[in-house]
Amino acid sequence: MGRVFLVELESAGGGYYRCRLCDTPLALADHLISDSFNCRKGKAYLFSKVVNISVGPPEERSMLSGMHTVEDILCCLCGQLLGWKYVSAHDKSQKYKEGKFVLERWRLSEVIAEHLNSDGHPGSSDGENP
Repeated sequence: MGRVFLVELESAGGGYYRCRLCDTPLALADHLISDSFNCRKGKAYLFSKVVNISVGPPEERSMLSGMHTVEDILCCLCGQLLGWKYVSAHDKSQKYKEGKFVLERWRLSEVIAEHLNSDGHPGSSDGENP
């Protein structure tokens, strides 16, 4: 493994999210699309952009909203599994998720005052089906 170079995040006042284990910056609050997603272990956030991650291989996964092709995302510094990236959605109504990132809330530290964005899709949920 080579040297890891981290992207530092500068927020215009909205704050940002970090990896809970190693404090690596991951996403700006400005890139939060929805805070009403769910995963197997609780709440999750949908982001348009995240940094300082590595991605796993694409795989088909059955989610609560249907079949999706996803890639697991991991912190590039400590390797913690953070969530997943939507590569493609099989259902037309779920196409808005393609290219977006889900970070599981319990794996993050928040460095922000407010994190709500009313532009999201309320009630969206995508934990995996057991």
